[in-house]
Amino acid sequence: MSTAPELDTTRFGSGQAVQRLEDAQLLRGEGRFADDFAPGGLAHLVFVRSPHAHARITGIDKAAAQALPGVLAIHTGADLAAAGIQPLPGPGMKRADGSPGAGPARRALAHEVVRFVGEPVAAVVAETLQQARDAAEAVWVDYEELPAVVDVRGALAALAPQLTPAAPDNIAAEMRHGDATATAAAFAQADHVVRLDVTNQRVAAVTLEPRTLLAWVAPEDGRLTLRMSTQMPSGVKKLVCACLGLTSEQVRVVVGDVGGGFGMKTAAYPEDLATAWAAWQLKRPVKWVAERGEEFLSSAHGRDVQSHAELALDAQGRILALRLHSQANVGAYPTATGVAIQLLIGPWVQTSVYDIAPIDFRFQAVLTNTAPTGAYRGAGRPEAIFLMERLMDEAARQTGLNRVQLRRRNFIAPEQMPYTNAMGQTYDSGRFEHVMNQGLALADWEGFEARAAASRARGLWRGLGLATFLEWTGGNAFEERVTVSIGADGVVEVFSAVNAMGQGIATSLAQLVVDAFGIPLTQVRVVLGDTDRGDGFGSAGSRSLFTGGSAVRIGAERTIEHGRELAAQALEASVHDVQYRAGRYQVAGTDLQLTLAELAARQPDARIFMDSTSAVAGPSWPNGSHVCEVELDPATGAVQVVAYASVNDVGRVVNPLIVGGQLDGGAVQGLGQALCEAVAYDTDSGQLISGSLMDYALIHADQAPPMVHQMDESTPCLNNPLGVKGVGELGTIGAAPCVVNAVADALARAGRADLAPRLQMPLSPGRLWSLLQLPQQQP
Repeated sequence: MSTAPELDTTRFGSGQAVQRLEDAQLLRGEGRFADDFAPGGLAHLVFVRSPHAHARITGIDKAAAQALPGVLAIHTGADLAAAGIQPLPGPGMKRADGSPGAGPARRALAHEVVRFVGEPVAAVVAETLQQARDAAEAVWVDYEELPAVVDVRGALAALAPQLTPAAPDNIAAEMRHGDATATAAAFAQADHVVRLDVTNQRVAAVTLEPRTLLAWVAPEDGRLTLRMSTQMPSGVKKLVCACLGLTSEQVRVVVGDVGGGFGMKTAAYPEDLATAWAAWQLKRPVKWVAERGEEFLSSAHGRDVQSHAELALDAQGRILALRLHSQANVGAYPTATGVAIQLLIGPWVQTSVYDIAPIDFRFQAVLTNTAPTGAYRGAGRPEAIFLMERLMDEAARQTGLNRVQLRRRNFIAPEQMPYTNAMGQTYDSGRFEHVMNQGLALADWEGFEARAAASRARGLWRGLGLATFLEWTGGNAFEERVTVSIGADGVVEVFSAVNAMGQGIATSLAQLVVDAFGIPLTQVRVVLGDTDRGDGFGSAGSRSLFTGGSAVRIGAERTIEHGRELAAQALEASVHDVQYRAGRYQVAGTDLQLTLAELAARQPDARIFMDSTSAVAGPSWPNGSHVCEVELDPATGAVQVVAYASVNDVGRVVNPLIVGGQLDGGAVQGLGQALCEAVAYDTDSGQLISGSLMDYALIHADQAPPMVHQMDESTPCLNNPLGVKGVGELGTIGAAPCVVNAVADALARAGRADLAPRLQMPLSPGRLWSLLQLPQQQP
């Protein structure tokens, strides 16, 4: 056995800015997305969708369509109901009277009633995509149009159109949190009460890759295989099995490259069920690829919450209590995820980094004739933090207190950790004032006045915005499974059930393997996205590294220990005498040693294998301080973000390059919501009027400022062995309130503080210009 020189692996382990392993093949055009696969005998599926927001289906005539060339099958909601296809799960939670949460049954294809424009009514399968499109246009559906309602106010009005008899008031679910009596008493004693009405508008995920599904029945074993673009293959598999009446052994979900998810691809959609069922019936491959218009119509939207908030403070600016009432538009078919995001997950972080008690929260999930809402980057936390940070700035403005000092006065102190907030959530660590101090310094807060003067000289109003906040990560699923396999070639292959979707998780996991095994990065292979290899929760809630990475670390350590036992047997030594270092086992004090490859080759199946399931102790609580500057043109209402700086506590940083990219991307999405993005429905007809990229305003690269991000690693998470905290949603959560607070500051500095409480996203030029034309109101 020869002895090789030790390799320097420190350049590729955690803490290093390793370039993403995933990028090379993507840049060469060699990515493998679901639509890149075209097996022999492939058929194509196109959906017939409802043109009405609310209507009764009185008949479907398929005859003309079935007679067209190439048509293989046409399925309707009645066909699937007769076949026993079950609806997707409902909202969970409860209504105010204690009855179960209510919502219409969401079927793979609408049956008897359609409840939003774009809801799939029939599925047409044909030999070619064009034949399927032609046949879909030939399907004749008779509708009896019904009254529709698209917003919360209309849905809660007397005599509003009813979406389901189970919720005659259109409230799918409701939750109360806190102590109303104690909160009322605190407000009665307050020196200041600040009130604010906030709309967190509906937005769309707009992933580069639309939802895509290729389904086929494998001839060798008769199993249904789904190759698709999803963040959570195991979750999709469970829903497909439950709705189609198949066993877990009959279904496999495979995921390759995913062109973005942002939470929108975390569950099975009706279209997935219909496509899978078509393949199961035809016993041939069937593919559905959503068009961009279909994505706007029927993929899960995000946000859409109306809130009234009240903050009670004493004379010194100490917060005495927080009271709020939020009504979330969850669309026509409330999902467990969509409802929990607004009624539970968002409220978990509502008091944020501030020491606030008591609270009185009331949250309602409201049914409307719109597409369902669900997870979108941040999922409830952006809504909560936006409301809290807007309240803090308005409190400072209305009371005359300094906004930085107001925050200092109310921060949770490090010595209070672990800290349990008014929602019963326990923060394990955090130094919030310390992070804010660094953020202010990074942004040159004290030098702002000179920059504001320069802007004034050019006829522009400059504003300075601040957001200090935390978020919760973990997806409420703290267990994860990995398998580790070492072959006779010495390659360490790790399979994880977390999923890649453009965030670089495979690179970060590989770096953790390098840490554990002390081997070169080229000797590591990370495999993701195959339910036959293992089931797990998947990627959502910024949990991929926090939970999945921790599972990789523990799995690697268990594999090394198992290898130690195998090496002891092979080398005829006590296991206590066998040491592991940099890819080899050696008996202490001797030259007896085996490399990983040599040890694997000696095993019966020529590999060392470990199947490891582990759990972290609880969620992580990343936090940050984001500062931005804007210039507002009072003549046009146009806003330009001209500077953006942030300091972020994400615990231990595994890959600074990836973390920086996540913060950049997240912040840009937050800027988009603040400045331009909004899903809009016509209130009379229920038609989607932002159903294309000509109508839905995405932020452009020239609207994003240069960004500077710094990490504070001084406070590692105590709930996982890596000490990491989630980062994928932090930028989105901080950016929107930071930008809106900056615009409010610009207005106040220009003598229009009366307009600050009236700001509502998106801050488009037209909206701001109209606001500026209003007569000034006296305090």
